[in-house]
Amino acid sequence: MKPADVFIAVLVAVIWGLAFVASRIALDELSPELMTALRFSIAAIPCLFVRRPDVSWPLLIAISLSLFLGQFLAQAFAIAHGVPVGLSSVIVQSQALFTIAFAALVFRELPTRTQTAGVAIATIGLLMIAGTVGYDFSVAAFAVLMISPVSFAVGNLALRRAQGARMFDLFAWLCLAAAVPLFTLALVSNGPQPTWHALTHISLTGLACLLFLGGVSTSIAYWLWGRLLRDYPAAQVVPFALLVPFVGSAASSIVFGETFGRLRLAGMLTVIGGIAVMLLAKRPQALPKTA
Repeated sequence: MKPADVFIAVLVAVIWGLAFVASRIALDELSPELMTALRFSIAAIPCLFVRRPDVSWPLLIAISLSLFLGQFLAQAFAIAHGVPVGLSSVIVQSQALFTIAFAALVFRELPTRTQTAGVAIATIGLLMIAGTVGYDFSVAAFAVLMISPVSFAVGNLALRRAQGARMFDLFAWLCLAAAVPLFTLALVSNGPQPTWHALTHISLTGLACLLFLGGVSTSIAYWLWGRLLRDYPAAQVVPFALLVPFVGSAASSIVFGETFGRLRLAGMLTVIGGIAVMLLAKRPQALPKTA
């Protein structure tokens, strides 16, 4: 990779790691539904200037509900209900585990031995983390957070069906498809008056966090990531995502004073290690078709 593109890959990982901290700050003023709706509304602004990509509405909605709505709404709910930011950033990256598992089931992509070992290592790490649940946040919050990597994985596979679409245009319209139901959910769950009050009384700090989440972390970062995946093999680009949980955990410890017990820290490092094994493994081979 060119030095400039390496810098971009690292920059995207840093942006995504800091986005967990921005989400935590914004959630002090907004409900998870409203915060997520505003995030995608800001990211959907380019829809005013770009045409809808040549992707059917059912596929567009399916990708949006999994890759964006399901993933980020689950994150927001979990963080709002006490799951530490650094831990959240690690759990979300376990999507690699679920992506490989779902690809084997749906596309019959047989994982390599190295990938299987990575899945096993990451699973052990998740079990170690699960052993710390119930002390500083609830089992229910952890269960909600686990929806995020599962939705992420489903969205990854659904995104394959949109090959050939312009990345920037596609992600803008995916954000729009997520923002509409999220606003509806916010109005139903919070009520029109509380929703309006939250919108009109948001602080400058909360607004800055939303602009970062929507304009930078979602719109710009996803576009840059898509360009890298277009120009280089995935094996060269995807490992940079391993920086995200490190950035998220470090930023959370600095901003919120987040600390990790020995078992949780060991579990987090084990998950990251398993993900590294999965990402650095050779590409899985498709199972032969039977007559």
